[in-house]
Parts: sequence; C-alpha cells; structure tokens
Amino acid sequence: MFRRILPSLLALCMAQASSPAMAGATFDRVQASGVVRVCIWPDYYGITFRSPRTEQLGGIDIDLSGALAKDLGVKIRYVDSSFSTLIADLTADRCDVAMFAIAMLPQRMEHLRFTRPYLSSDIYAITTKSSAVVKDWSDIDQPGVQVAVQAGTFMEPVMAAQLKQAQLVRIKPPATRELELEAGRIDVFMTDYPYSRRLLDNADWARLIAPPKPFHVLPYAYATKPGDDAWFNAVDGFVARIKRDGTLAQAARRHGLVDILAP
Repeated sequence: MFRRILPSLLALCMAQASSPAMAGATFDRVQASGVVRVCIWPDYYGITFRSPRTEQLGGIDIDLSGALAKDLGVKIRYVDSSFSTLIADLTADRCDVAMFAIAMLPQRMEHLRFTRPYLSSDIYAITTKSSAVVKDWSDIDQPGVQVAVQAGTFMEPVMAAQLKQAQLVRIKPPATRELELEAGRIDVFMTDYPYSRRLLDNADWARLIAPPKPFHVLPYAYATKPGDDAWFNAVDGFVARIKRDGTLAQAARRHGLVDILAP
C-alpha cells in the first residue's frame, strides 16, 4: 500500500517545489515579531498533548518546536488546531507552521506545503481485552461490527474505502473513541501508532491489534502554507538538521516513538 501511495506523494512534492512562490513574508514577520506561532492538536498523546491535570504540554513536537524556536532565536506561541481545521488555520494565517505529526495526504498537499517526513505510521486497531467481537485483525471487517474513527483524521477516508461489511462510525468531539468503546457503542477504533500508546500506557482494559502486514503506512511531516520559500526552507532545513544530528532520534526515544522514525 505504501509503495502505491509514495509515487503520488512525491509527484505532489515536486509540483510544490517547482511552482512559483506566491507573495508572502512569513519568515520576515517571524524574525521581526520575535515569535513563531505553532499550530498543535493538544489531544495527540506523545506528539502535542496537553495534560488535563496540569495543563502542561508535552510530546515530541513540543520538544522539537521548542528547538525550532531556539534555532530561529524567537519565542514560541502555541495555537490549538486539529486535523479537521488544519488547512483553514494555516491558510487563514492563524499560525506560521503546523507541528503535530501531520500525515502527508494528497488532499492536504494540494493546499499546504510539507517538509520532508520525520515520522511514519501504519493504522492500528484498539479494542477491549474482554471483547468477544474483535479478537484479531480479520474480525474487524465483518457484518455488524462497529468500527470507529476520529472525524478529520486520515483514518476516516481510508477506513471508509476499506470496509466492505462493517459499519463505520465517525466520532466527533465532545465524544471520544475511548468512552464510546468502554460504553460498548463501538467494537473497535482505528488509530495511528502515537495515539495507540496513550491507551496502552493509561488504560489496563485496552488491547492493540496490529495489521498482519503493512496496511496503510503514511509519512508524517510539518506543514506551512504555500507562498514563502524562505520560511519553508527554514522549517524544512530544521527537519534535515534534527534528522542528521540526532536531535530527532533523542526526542523520539523520550516519547516512545523510535519505531516510527522516518528514514
């Protein structure tokens, strides 16, 4: 599946790189204001997670956005975003860069400019240890099975296309996949590797089911709006540097994400 996706992603990357730069001065504004505005999704465990108890942010992209701000010699301001509002938040200039492990989907790449990948993840299933309905991957796409996805994530269109017999359930806030699963209103939910760690680290009732072979692996990167080559090059150059000097690998180890580091 990944081999089929990668050529189209590379083609979009080449188109982005070769297209003329639109008018814009994000890099100059960041330098002049002394502040970089970073869009995050504060419910992304291990990536950009805001603790409900302490209100403190933590995760690999909190660490790395801090490193970016230090490289630029500016302060950082976080802007709450989500996968469903990502494109609007960037194009409406609510933030300068989105840093929350954003899957490089073709529909997003039509509107945004992505750095080189730094992580990649397949899709995983979460169910309960006591489930009599879903015991392994082959039980998911079966008649009567309620399969949930978070609305706006890349799992939504993927599972809508893949499921032939099961019922797809789209979960929108304030509802959560965990509570819907615990309440028995769904049988399983699909997520990526980072979010699966949240359940496995914090819920003794949760069970992870990995696909028996690669199912739908996608690269993750940071995103900017098109139009400022200097700004994009600064962010992309930062990713190249942290991959080269070990900063990325160190952050991945701190947050249990070494298994999904991009080559």
